[in-house]
Amino acid sequence: MATATIVVTVINYKPKKKEETKELLVSKKEDTKKGTESNETFKVDIKGEIINPGIYSLSSSSRVIDVIEKAGGLTQNANTTVINLSKKIIDEMVIIIYSNEQVQNFSKTKEVEQQVQQYCIQPDNNALKNDACITESTNTSSKVSINNATLEQLQTLPGIGVSKAQDIINYRTEHGHFQSIEDLKNISGIGDSIFAKIKDYITL
Repeated sequence: MATATIVVTVINYKPKKKEETKELLVSKKEDTKKGTESNETFKVDIKGEIINPGIYSLSSSSRVIDVIEKAGGLTQNANTTVINLSKKIIDEMVIIIYSNEQVQNFSKTKEVEQQVQQYCIQPDNNALKNDACITESTNTSSKVSINNATLEQLQTLPGIGVSKAQDIINYRTEHGHFQSIEDLKNISGIGDSIFAKIKDYITL
């Protein structure tokens, strides 16, 4: 009697690798996170030369220019020379739009133009901080030379008044030229905190 032969075909099924599944989960989680962030709302206070000054709610991805547009735009007397219009907003941000007269009073000369920007970053004690200021330092030619600057030029630096400016001049008179900008910390009254404020605006 003949014996029947049965042939069994096995289909090799390969499930997705765990790594691929993990990547999909991570990607989905990131997309969800991005969606949550884009839906977050910040409140911003805009003042000065603006059509409708006040407090506005915008998405966290908005920028200063978006706040200005939502507030009705700039007045004819507005000057945004020292304002970074592309800066992203933060919650409880204060934006101050200066007038042409304010900027002109500060920038009668090229030398004082830098003072306008620094005043924007660090105003007088009684003035409101302007979070929309341009904070990046400009090129080296606009920096104050601690070896050659006059008393008035040194006073344009944030945190440096008449007394500290005179101390800087007295120090270089007694010890010669500064060898590095860090040498400023050898002067009494100029510690790490003040140096941190002025280091981006000085050169030898």
